[in-house]
Amino acid sequence: MARIHRRTLLKALAGVAVSGTCAGAGLHFFLAQESFGAIPEGDALRRIASSPNYVGGEFRNLIPGPILNDDESFVIALLRSLVTKKEQPAPPHPVPFLRVNLRSLNRNEDSVVWLGHSSFLIHLGGLRILIDPVFSPYAAPVSFSTRAFEEATPYSVGDMPDIDCLLISHDHWDHLDYPTIMGLKERIGVVVCGLGVGAHFRRWGFPEHRILEADWGDVVPLSPEFRVHVTTAHHYSGRSLTRNKSLWAGFLLESPGKKVFFSGDSGYGPHFADLGKKSGGVDLALLDCGQYNERWSRIHMTPEEAARAAEELGARALLPAHIGKFSLAYHAWDEPFERITAASRGKPFQLTTPLIGAPLRLTDTLPDSDPWWRRIGTSS
Repeated sequence: MARIHRRTLLKALAGVAVSGTCAGAGLHFFLAQESFGAIPEGDALRRIASSPNYVGGEFRNLIPGPILNDDESFVIALLRSLVTKKEQPAPPHPVPFLRVNLRSLNRNEDSVVWLGHSSFLIHLGGLRILIDPVFSPYAAPVSFSTRAFEEATPYSVGDMPDIDCLLISHDHWDHLDYPTIMGLKERIGVVVCGLGVGAHFRRWGFPEHRILEADWGDVVPLSPEFRVHVTTAHHYSGRSLTRNKSLWAGFLLESPGKKVFFSGDSGYGPHFADLGKKSGGVDLALLDCGQYNERWSRIHMTPEEAARAAEELGARALLPAHIGKFSLAYHAWDEPFERITAASRGKPFQLTTPLIGAPLRLTDTLPDSDPWWRRIGTSS
């Protein structure tokens, strides 16, 4: 009888071992897909190692601390998100949009087109700039996760004009979309990104001379009169199980006539006031103000913090970003719009909330905000 029990136990353990091996092999195969990109190595890694923001084999925020306020592990946080009920995570009706011929827009007329979430097509100083484009119907390594709201992606890769510069703030899936990048590959002049992000583009076949990696505080000239300032952000990075091997950043676009700032994903911090002092103010601030909660306060801003950041930046106008296309947090889909509207009242900047796809001309007087989200169902 003892031999039978022992034999049964050994068979069971062997079964567990085989299952674990198969699961491990499956995970390895899944993570080996080209869409996951690559980890920096060689000369790129040696350059990264000299950055003051790279400590102990990973990039760090200027203000030390855990990514999550409760310092919960990433796996536990993911499991929690799967079982936590969201309140009205998506609009009850399709998101309204304005579809225009983007190829026909005058590149010499300064304008911004919000493409949903944190994606923007910007014409500034005669250049075409594309920021964090995501034209896939989902922002994840699997198609059933992080689905875009209905009608929130009115444009495709084929609608895009040739791009002088692609800006990538960091390598998370809702900012760096593999199918979009590959579809645009032959129409992108140069890629400007944080240190380490270039490893993904090298794996995807981009030639070295088209990849311009930079550290916080670096200035990348795109022409004699146009500069991209790579600015501090407070966030994290990683497309798979390995984190913080590449740098997250914001961008200040400076042409002879205007300055446009994009925060990327960032928690609130003194870096906004510092940039406001150094830049002398900006004409338009595109600020992270959606997908927030108390546990994420170090890596994302609430709408009230975004309004404060816009004021400290000396912004003439504020356009909310990281909003209106995906549900990543627990709040209602339209809550950030309502809160940023309330937080902007009486402030020295103008809030503008254009439809997805609508060109916003950067004139002295911007159009009044349109609370379009109220027409399709609100959380109130």
